[in-house]
Amino acid sequence: KKDILWSSPYEKMKPFLDLLREASTDPNVISIKITIYRLAGQSKLVEHLITAAENNKDVTVLMELRARFDEQNNIDWSERLEEAGCRVIYGFDGFKVHSKICLITRRDKGRIQYITQIGTGNYNEKTAKLYTDFSLMTADPEIGEDANNYFKNMAISNLDGQYEHLLVAPNGLKSGIMKLIGEETKKAATGGKGNIFMKMNSLTDREIIDKLSEASRAGVHVSLVIRGICCLLPGIEGKTEHICVTSIVGRFLEHSRIYCFGSGAEMKLYISSADMMTRNTQRRVEIACPVFDRACRLKVLEYIDTLLRDNVKARRLNRDGTYTPVNSSGGERLDAQACLMQKAIAGADDSAEVRSPAKRFFHTLSERLHKHKI
Repeated sequence: KKDILWSSPYEKMKPFLDLLREASTDPNVISIKITIYRLAGQSKLVEHLITAAENNKDVTVLMELRARFDEQNNIDWSERLEEAGCRVIYGFDGFKVHSKICLITRRDKGRIQYITQIGTGNYNEKTAKLYTDFSLMTADPEIGEDANNYFKNMAISNLDGQYEHLLVAPNGLKSGIMKLIGEETKKAATGGKGNIFMKMNSLTDREIIDKLSEASRAGVHVSLVIRGICCLLPGIEGKTEHICVTSIVGRFLEHSRIYCFGSGAEMKLYISSADMMTRNTQRRVEIACPVFDRACRLKVLEYIDTLLRDNVKARRLNRDGTYTPVNSSGGERLDAQACLMQKAIAGADDSAEVRSPAKRFFHTLSERLHKHKI
């Protein structure tokens, strides 16, 4: 009936597991297809897939056996899935399959319906309690068609597939992101207001770095939340003076990847499995998925807004490569993860208190950048 976006660890993985459980016994479900990179030692997800296969559903699992440190675990799970009657595909030479996507195909009143789940994190019920990630579940027919084409292409080792909405690495993600950065650059160069927000684990891809620098020179306000490695130095006059880089290390591992371009209703917002690293953009199969639903978009933007207001765990990257704590300037101290935990506990996701800061996110972003003389 509507798109659902859940955010771990602040919300449980249960909605997605319930979806798989119901699909495994739904007589109208034809097939379930999923990519798997990492799984927990005990996995309800696998149990539901096995139940689906036992109920004569066509279950296809694209398993990446080369997930670092989880190789043996994935081999064991793949053997169990095969024994249960699931079709298991083992990826490609030279490319790790790192995407997080599940497609449920069902026959509804004589027509085909797609239910697609795309996330930023693994289907690991243990790390879902420790990592911050987003997961979108949607019945959007166009995203479903893209997902169906994706699995068709994976089945025949075709990495050159064309998609309407999904940005798929190794051939479509990087070029798509660079095009979106270019659109904001052109907007700023012609007198408009360009805005870019990107959140990822690490930034090392030189072409993306150069493109962001070009955007900054045109006057685009670029805000980056990068937990780990960042090979871009912000605040360099004439090069990156409109770029602000923040790292947040807290109780949970910041793992979600979010890419936003523009502002207001015209803003293009993606969640993704990919960092902007050459290994991800050129040597892995990754997916970035647009978020169209208004309520889901506001939820992501509220999350971003909370991160950008963090002055407890946040550190700001300086032009000399050092990090300094974000100064609260005597004002209210805000730990983003603690704040999000409190809101989750209070069940405040649907309140005006949550939605209000999301609506003003891109309006206040420029003010924050100027406040820090970026």
